[in-house]
This record gives sequence, C-alpha cells and structure tokens, in this order.
Amino acid sequence: MSTQSYAIVTLGCPKNQVDSDKLAGTLTGTGMVASDDVESADVVVVNTCSFIHQARQESVDTILAVAEQRREGSRLVVTGCMAERYGDELAAELPEIDHLAPFGMSLVPVLSGPGDASPSREVEYSAVPVTLGPTGGPTRGPTRGPTGGPTGRSTNVHAGPTPDFDLLNLPRPAAQRPWAYVKIAEGCDRACGFCAIPSFRGPQRSRTIEAILAEVEQLAAKEIVLVAQDLAAYGRDQGVGQRAIVPLVRAVAAEVERVRLLYLYPSDLSAALIDTVCETGVPYFDLSLQHVSPRLLRSMRRWGNGSKFAASIGSIRRREPAAAFRSNFIVGYPGETEQDHDQLLDFIEEARLDWCGFFAYSEEVGTYAESLRGKVDTALVADRLGELSELQDTITATKRDELVGSEVEVLVDEPGIGRSYREAPEIDGVISVPQTLEVGTIQTLTVTEAMGPDLEAR
Repeated sequence: MSTQSYAIVTLGCPKNQVDSDKLAGTLTGTGMVASDDVESADVVVVNTCSFIHQARQESVDTILAVAEQRREGSRLVVTGCMAERYGDELAAELPEIDHLAPFGMSLVPVLSGPGDASPSREVEYSAVPVTLGPTGGPTRGPTRGPTGGPTGRSTNVHAGPTPDFDLLNLPRPAAQRPWAYVKIAEGCDRACGFCAIPSFRGPQRSRTIEAILAEVEQLAAKEIVLVAQDLAAYGRDQGVGQRAIVPLVRAVAAEVERVRLLYLYPSDLSAALIDTVCETGVPYFDLSLQHVSPRLLRSMRRWGNGSKFAASIGSIRRREPAAAFRSNFIVGYPGETEQDHDQLLDFIEEARLDWCGFFAYSEEVGTYAESLRGKVDTALVADRLGELSELQDTITATKRDELVGSEVEVLVDEPGIGRSYREAPEIDGVISVPQTLEVGTIQTLTVTEAMGPDLEAR
C-alpha cells in the first residue's frame, strides 16, 4: 500500500493548534506524510472550535469548503470541540463528513488505515472522548445543533478510563517557527456564567512539569507561549494540591529565551507570579477581565470589578513601568445597561491597555447565562462594539507612537517580520524589520515608525 498523506485545517484558539501539532506528529510517526494542500491529501482533518456561535458557524463553513476542495476518494475527518459537543448533529446534517472523532479518540487508526470514502458511506463515529479528569468526564445533556438551533434530542457521553491516545500527552515535532504554544493543562474547574467549555472539555487536568519541559525541549523554539483554560490555576486540579505556575514558569524560562503566559484569571495575580513574569524579561500580562461592572461580573460568576482590576494593573506598572497588557471583554451580556457600558468605556480609557479584544455575547446551551432575562438587542451590541473598538484603536495607536525612537529586542519570526515582548504571536501587532536579519535570532533595533498597531524598526 502506498504511503498516505494528510492535511490538517485548524480553527479556534492556540490550544487547538497544539492539539493539531500533536496529531500531526503522531500521524507522521505512523508513516503518513504531510500534504502541502487540502486538494492533494488522502485524508483531510478539520480540527473544529465551538466556543461561541461565530466559531461554530466558521467550523461548519470550513467543513463544507474542505468537502468541495478535497480530491475524489479522499476522506474528510472532523475532530475537536464541534465533534465532541455536536457529534450527532454533525453526522446527521453534514453527509460530507466521513469520520467524526471527538478529541482524537480512535483517530490515528482511522486516518492511517485503508479505506475509501464515498458520499453514500455511513459516517463513522467514535463517541467516546478522551478522559478529561480523574473522576471521569462530563455527561452532555440536551444539545443544540452545531450553529445553535435546537435538536430536540439529548446525547449522553460518559468518559471511561484514560486511553493511551491522549492529545494532551502526545509528543510533538520540532517547531516550524521560532516560537510555539505549549498547553500545560486541559479543561477548567471554574463555572463562568457564559462559558460551556467545562461541559465538554471537563475539569482541569494539569500535566507534570517534567512532561512540559520534555515538550519544550522537543520544540527547540526561542519563545514558548504557555496556554490553558485557566493558566494560573496550573497544578491545583479540582481544588486538590497547590498552584505550581510560578515554579513552572521559572523552569521553562531557564530553558528558552522567552516564556509568555496567555490568559490569566485576575484574582490569581499573586505578587510571586507578577515578580516571576517580570523576571523572565517578558512582562506581558494577558488578563481575563470580561467586564468591569460589579453587577454583571456577579452575574457572569466572575471575580472582581473595575476598581480591583485597575488596582492590579497599577501594582504591576509600579513593579514594571514598561509592562504590556492585553484583555478581552464581552459586550451585550444579558442585562447589560447603558450604565454598565459606560463603566467599561471609562475603564478602557483610564486603563490604557496595549491590546483589547471585544466580543459580542454568545448564548451557549447549558450555561447559567442561557436562562437570564434582559437580552440585549443585536444592533445595540454592534453599536457598543464599534464604540469600544474605536476607543481602543486610538489608545493602541497612541501607545505604539510612544515607542518611536526607543530600542527594542526583536525576535525575528520570518523574513522581515518580528516581535518584541509587547506582541504575542498571531493576536497582536508586528514589527517590520530588515529582510536580511536571520529568522530565529533576537536583534536589538530602534523603532523608526508606528503604523497603527504595527511598528517598523531598523
């Protein structure tokens, strides 16, 4: 039998990219080869996202687009959060799919084994997910279709013993870029009112520091970006044990040039964690704030308020005046009033964060917020999003202008493009650098121009 080829299309967050990297490494280890494009691959894997409605719609659209692009006789495999959360619905509604594999369970034998796809062939479906916690995974209750419509059915999926094929602990090939994401835990122990992730990713399950360091060594990257649903709670799974994020960051920082943390819950910003992040030379704080209205945050089942967030940011800036900040905010959460919106506008103007993302509230089945009254009109949500984005764009541009003339340490990601500690890969601005600089090196340059979120340095 000739060697089979595969292509992987990844949607969603950096954590999904890590899963795809591990899947690629495993498939290569079985003797398959990576294809340059979807059109020529024997097997095409779509790693889906289902965090919010827009992500689900993008996943469905991508599945349909790949089905159009793939060659005759190839197989289309769908994995990731959509396969786990809406597997039955996808199987019923999208006959283009040849195999559904939630979180990679049974995926390698399916991909590397023989078999031809045909439009009339019944969809193969592995309904047992990878175990997400020591006490067993969650049970899904009444579900909705992949784009949000009701199905009138319920699907119960019970996790059994942890299988050998566990994406969290699979090896990865060396990084293809000078930086790489490393997932340090799976799942989440929190119960935020708007978030369904714990219902299909399960409770938090942290990896060992030794396993993480082994992966860092395999990647051989200059910058490691640590990711998880609840990064700062690393090590304290299901309320047992102690947080170990500080020793982990120190251990990774001893192995690489840069270590960056994405998504920190604000109540977990201890003095030790702040000091450790600053000491690594990457004083970049990605804080999960979501809103500043005390009333809305209580409804979101979240900690804090605008005053507490401002105090935390001020404390960090006193410790490290050059610290960079990113956060995300939900707009249009049920019950959000003009007063709540004005509080958020005032906070954005006063906090002067380097980067902000604003997202329209997405109603998620099974969450606390799904039952709340006070839904905000979509047109009003769009207006509020526009107002916040315009304000933040001005703040970001001003802060970038302030850097003109300063020296920066730039990691060259690709010819002509680099980043300082202020820019996380793929989500923040970039720095244009001379094309002659070697990729993977860190260069001391002077910022010569600011262009909105981007800089030029020579």
